[in-house]
Amino acid sequence: MKVSLSTIVLFSPAFFSNAFTCTPKTQSSSSLSMSINQNDEVSSRRNAIVTLLSTGLTFVAATPALARREPLPEYLTEPTDEFKESERLRDEFRRKQLGVKKQFNSVLDRLTFESKTEDELVTDLKELRGLVIDTEGLPLGIKKEELVKIIRAKKAKGFWPTPVEIAYQKLTSEIAYQQSPNREKDIANPL
Repeated sequence: MKVSLSTIVLFSPAFFSNAFTCTPKTQSSSSLSMSINQNDEVSSRRNAIVTLLSTGLTFVAATPALARREPLPEYLTEPTDEFKESERLRDEFRRKQLGVKKQFNSVLDRLTFESKTEDELVTDLKELRGLVIDTEGLPLGIKKEELVKIIRAKKAKGFWPTPVEIAYQKLTSEIAYQQSPNREKDIANPL
């Protein structure tokens, strides 16, 4: 049985004790009426204390009713078979991504430090583009900005002919295409 706090307060004795009473306030000049007013103040203070105590007791009595709720679900002590399978798939995916990342890094190192001629640069950029197509994007741990920064640093060192720039532009456009969420082609739409 659930009991709301507003229901408890509404039906508490403190609510009914002062709910429909009205205390007239009159000013008097005689000492007799002053002592009566002081007695009224004392009794109104007593009423306030009684009201507070009864409200507090009502709330304390209702707290166990409010505290009774369904027990929290228990955590599993051992992982389920589905969880073990998803963990195995996750580990397998990460191992594959690390292998692909090693391939990317080896081609980037070769492009950065070893390639000096136009043919070597174009070949390395085409190989990077092929890796992007094979993996359908960049592997975990390699970001497009970092890749572009490395290639532009090589470009800034000097030798960067037009065919190399074309291969670089094809690589960046392929990365953008692979990372785009709108890769599905709408065959019915000619535009």
